[in-house]
Amino acid sequence: MILTVTLNSAVDRTLSVPNFQLNLRHRASSSLALPGGKGVNVARSLKSLGQPVIATGLAGGATALRIIEALNDEAILNAFVRIRDESRTNTAVLDPTTGVHTEINERGPSVSAHEFDLFEEKLLYLARGASVCVFAGSLPRGVEPDSYAALIRRVRKLGVMTIVDTDGDPLRLAVRAEPDVVSPNELEAEELVGHEFNDDDDRANAVVEICRQGASEAIMTMPDGCYAYVREDGASVLYRAAIAPLEARSSIGSGDAFLAGFVAYRYTGKEIVDCLRHGVACGAESTQHIGAGIVEPGKVDRLVDAVRVERVKLAANVR
Repeated sequence: MILTVTLNSAVDRTLSVPNFQLNLRHRASSSLALPGGKGVNVARSLKSLGQPVIATGLAGGATALRIIEALNDEAILNAFVRIRDESRTNTAVLDPTTGVHTEINERGPSVSAHEFDLFEEKLLYLARGASVCVFAGSLPRGVEPDSYAALIRRVRKLGVMTIVDTDGDPLRLAVRAEPDVVSPNELEAEELVGHEFNDDDDRANAVVEICRQGASEAIMTMPDGCYAYVREDGASVLYRAAIAPLEARSSIGSGDAFLAGFVAYRYTGKEIVDCLRHGVACGAESTQHIGAGIVEPGKVDRLVDAVRVERVKLAANVR
């Protein structure tokens, strides 16, 4: 079983607005509302890919009912802890004529110490039946920045593989807890290592540096693929995986689909190169849909052979 953890769950609403401009009145040509938050998006992709998954986390108020009912409608098993404060609603405006999208994410609810303790009990109970746990997304108010780190340490003691995808201080502290895999995007990786990337050498060196900070493996996602410093045959190996860009309908949630594709293959014991190739194919295929975490497995399979995976030689000064 795979667990996904979404502490700041949401209803994600996407509006398609042709020729969107500021300071004008518009009519949306279509709209879509889905339960969201990064962990929920990962769970949606994993479900589509045929893997056993339970989505857990925190959800509050009337919005929690919408999230849970919608997950049930999608046949995604879930076990959220209900909190008092209202979960957020996020809005994305997509201009289909240009492909430009604008995201407006609410801050999220305030979580009490008691509510978080209840969630921790729930997580440790569920983790006893899991082999992988994915911690993904932002933290709501009231949840300390080191909460992911503390949860990772406790779950790892149960023999569960831990994977984290977040940003800022929660990411920095989580890496120090020695998760099995950390998966930031390029901007999040720049913040983590403390400088902007000027070229591919900087990007390659960054995933190595993230592992030096504590993670066993690091995968930095980019629009065309990823850099990955991963374990293979008992040694750490650096890979670059990429695919020719597709004409995207929406790139929202493509990183979540990538992570789900990687986890789906890792869960079933595939070779690491195949895991990376499948992850990149899932991320690319997801850009053909409006709605985060939506992938079509048959189309993913047709994209896999188009993914190039190359081993990258480490510079002597970063070995």
